[in-house]
Amino acid sequence: MSRWFHLPLAALVGPTAAVPQGGASAPRPPLVKPVVVARYPHDREAFTEGLIWHGGQLIESVGLEGRSDVRRVDLATGKVRARAVIPATQFGEGLAAWKGQLVSLTWHDGIAHRWDATTLKPRGTMRYQGEGWGLTNDAQGLIRSDGSATLTFHDPATMAVRRTLRVTFAGEPLTQLNELEAVDGAILANVWHQPFIVRIDPRSGRVTAVIDLRAIVAEVGATDPEAVANGIAWDAAGKRLFVTGKRWPTVFAIRLPR
Repeated sequence: MSRWFHLPLAALVGPTAAVPQGGASAPRPPLVKPVVVARYPHDREAFTEGLIWHGGQLIESVGLEGRSDVRRVDLATGKVRARAVIPATQFGEGLAAWKGQLVSLTWHDGIAHRWDATTLKPRGTMRYQGEGWGLTNDAQGLIRSDGSATLTFHDPATMAVRRTLRVTFAGEPLTQLNELEAVDGAILANVWHQPFIVRIDPRSGRVTAVIDLRAIVAEVGATDPEAVANGIAWDAAGKRLFVTGKRWPTVFAIRLPR
């Protein structure tokens, strides 16, 4: 990780962007304050790694040592309606949908699991190089984060790498990119251990806005240092954006100012 991003991201979204050592200042992206429009119950024990809206329901990937799973969750009640268990030796991570199937990552194993999107029955596995953190999809394929400043674009049929993208904030690489969600031509990303979601231009890699979750994080009031904001789901038909966190009791529906 660069020295630049040892600083909290909060320090970089104030009135003036900091200047990296030896470089010129770059325009800072705007800070966007979301409005909470609804709250829904969430499993307090769910260590959320991936979250999507698919088939009119939330689908969540939960990572826990020895008991990771992919689950279909009823939004109104937070109850788990169906569950697919990931092998106990693997730690489940990001999740995305692709043409009637779900794809979920594993943290260190380099294995991507395929699941039937309706039944959650296993439909095989694929291999990839590196760590798996977040996963989403655009119209062409899958997009993976690995905790670095690089997003990797994969062929959804084979996980072959098509291209990589370096993500920058005010001209400097932004590491610790975690859960991902493609929304209206942009990529949203949680930044691990930060109360912010960044919006990324998928062509340039530039962070174009920062969504400020500090009020939501304060409302949750988690005392576990690992109970961080992580989980973004987009209901494209309903134009609803959902956010949650690891071991949070609530899923929040938020609206962003235009």
